[in-house]
Amino acid sequence: MAERTTAEHGGAGPEAPPHIDAVACEEAVRFTSDLIRMDTTNRGGGEGTERAAAEYVAARLAEAGLDPQLLEKAPGRTNVVARVPGSDPGAPALLVHGHLDVVPADPAEWQVHPFSGEIRDGVVWGRGAVDMKDSDAMVLAVVRAWARAGVRPRRDIVLAFTADEEDTAQYGSGFLVAHRPELFEGCTEAIGESGAFTFHPGDGRRLYPVAAGERGTAWLTLAARGRAGHGSKINHENAVTRLAAAVTRIGEHTWPVRLTPVVRAALTELAALYGRPLPDLDTEDPAALAAGVDDLLARLGPAAALIAPTVRNSANPTMLDGGYKVNVIPGRAGAHVDGRVLPGGEEEFTTTLDRLTGADVDWEYLHHEIPLQAPVDGPAFAVMREALRHFDPGAHVIPYCMSGGTDAKQFSRLGVTGYGFMPLRLPQGFDYQAMFHGVDERVPVDALHFGTRVLDRALRAL
Repeated sequence: MAERTTAEHGGAGPEAPPHIDAVACEEAVRFTSDLIRMDTTNRGGGEGTERAAAEYVAARLAEAGLDPQLLEKAPGRTNVVARVPGSDPGAPALLVHGHLDVVPADPAEWQVHPFSGEIRDGVVWGRGAVDMKDSDAMVLAVVRAWARAGVRPRRDIVLAFTADEEDTAQYGSGFLVAHRPELFEGCTEAIGESGAFTFHPGDGRRLYPVAAGERGTAWLTLAARGRAGHGSKINHENAVTRLAAAVTRIGEHTWPVRLTPVVRAALTELAALYGRPLPDLDTEDPAALAAGVDDLLARLGPAAALIAPTVRNSANPTMLDGGYKVNVIPGRAGAHVDGRVLPGGEEEFTTTLDRLTGADVDWEYLHHEIPLQAPVDGPAFAVMREALRHFDPGAHVIPYCMSGGTDAKQFSRLGVTGYGFMPLRLPQGFDYQAMFHGVDERVPVDALHFGTRVLDRALRAL
């Protein structure tokens, strides 16, 4: 299969320190497989259970001499938190977080059963293989390797394995932040999903995007008002018509370009890497800025996919609900919209939605979460860049802003600056982004070995 390509990576690369040995690498693979076999499907609305996976994680941590706590807002919605003591008690703590829940998977659509955890042809298959039981497994493998070798990080490291990230986080990180903030005392920075994976733009380069920002979540409900009546009568107050018009306006709207510091840095680095002229990113002419950025993205080719979703706010209609009989005009009709908002773009988002929905359609937030951004010119980002380059000297590490969101939004409420850094070295032809919530989700064994080595180096240096 295409995933088995250690040779094309140029061999194993630099040697890892002695404690990241064959046992640690084997554990990363085995733990990934074991966790996948535990069905932690999150169907939303409170329907799900992470208990079995949480108990498994807690047991592996206890074997490493840690004292994990199992914490629940509701039965079965289980979180695990543990603290690895550092050698410098005066240093700020580092949070490492990953979620245990997964999105649904239909076995009929898969080549391999999504909850089998099967290892076939050097690849681990199953729901959660990249989102994100592989990362949970690598963290466990690193911490256990430290325990066996007597390695201590400089600063305390708080480990959080959460429930409910795939929905609203109210049973997971939201619950922990609101009710057990003392568990994260001293944490100033965090790493979690999803960054430091290999992105192949098709030109021989290997890009590693490290997340230093997230767009905010703005899931909306729309409600159109009208006059109910017989389907055979002329009705200029048709709720379905009004809703359809509003949904069309939202779906066809072109949002203006808004460049955050993270996106600006990504554009600057990619333009330099590809030798493309950088447009005037400081122009106050919105049309000129949009034209310049769009032209640069077009010139970057496939690499633009890392940046394009995050140069603008977005709002995509996703669900419609109107009427109950073909010959009855309903008095109300509804819709849902998936909105995403850049840091600093919330006022623009709300005023634009007010205008696009119009006088006869109301909208409100179904779920609303803040956008995030983190420094890309400080020591933390430099450490992550160095760790990737150490084990892949050909790596081009760039900052990027996630189009979606993670538990980092919740932990930011405790003053924790978050990055997406769960490294994987992936072969050409492996579409990491398509694995997220996709059919036949899987991760190469070699990628887990690489990720374990890089994660160890970064955590000790951070």
